[in-house]
Amino acid sequence: MTDDISKMNNGKSRKPVAFVTGGSRGIGFGCAAQLAKLGFNLAINGMRDESALAEPIQTLKALGADVIYCQGDIGAPDARTAMLDKIKAHYGRLNVLVNNAGVAPKERKDILEASEESFDYVVGTNVKGPYFLSQAAANWMIKQKAADIDNGFYAIINVGSISATVVSVNRGEYCVSKAGIAMMSQLFAARLGEYGIPVYEIRPGVIKTDMTSGVTGKYDALIENGLCVTKRWGFPEDIGKAVGSLATGDFPYSTGQVIMVDGGLTMPRL
Repeated sequence: MTDDISKMNNGKSRKPVAFVTGGSRGIGFGCAAQLAKLGFNLAINGMRDESALAEPIQTLKALGADVIYCQGDIGAPDARTAMLDKIKAHYGRLNVLVNNAGVAPKERKDILEASEESFDYVVGTNVKGPYFLSQAAANWMIKQKAADIDNGFYAIINVGSISATVVSVNRGEYCVSKAGIAMMSQLFAARLGEYGIPVYEIRPGVIKTDMTSGVTGKYDALIENGLCVTKRWGFPEDIGKAVGSLATGDFPYSTGQVIMVDGGLTMPRL
């Protein structure tokens, strides 16, 4: 038994632990809040200084969770290592990784004009970061699962986007990054199947967050005119409910599957 696994029996809480990247606001906070309600302790990640997060952290604690903040850029190798080390030191375990953190292009530009710098920024954060964070977390989960006397549930949940298949030519780098998340989910699901660790992808549609605040008027009109079958915006808690069901093991035989949370936006209609 490795040292980090043995800590699980040395006074550490037996509550399951979830790590939600980008968990201090938007979709990530919606996921973290739902997991707190379901009895998880939490590690959340973001780029802001912890002093700016007193309100969301206190909200999560009020829901019953112990919460630690892992500040840093998931696109940076040293930052990813530091995050997992902090979780190991504090909790001694990790049951669920929710890869939610992501960025949009700083400026929307037609793909005939978009810069390589913008491509590297978006793909580095949205694909490379989750890919190698999943690699590190998966190796830790495999060790934990082999030694876990409680037979706990372990999973990786990737928050993608309908942009994996729905084209937006003024933010091509974002679409490419979400297509990458889709394939990443399939790859890790296939590789981790032998260890009984399911991997899922959730694809949100039009969700009301900071990322969509600049196009609210546009989507208000589109939704009113029938963009979605369910005639409203999606909200972070809609994604959180889906994450909660997956994280608690309600769908253990559905590894590799895509869960659409888009109000029917992508459903073919005549």
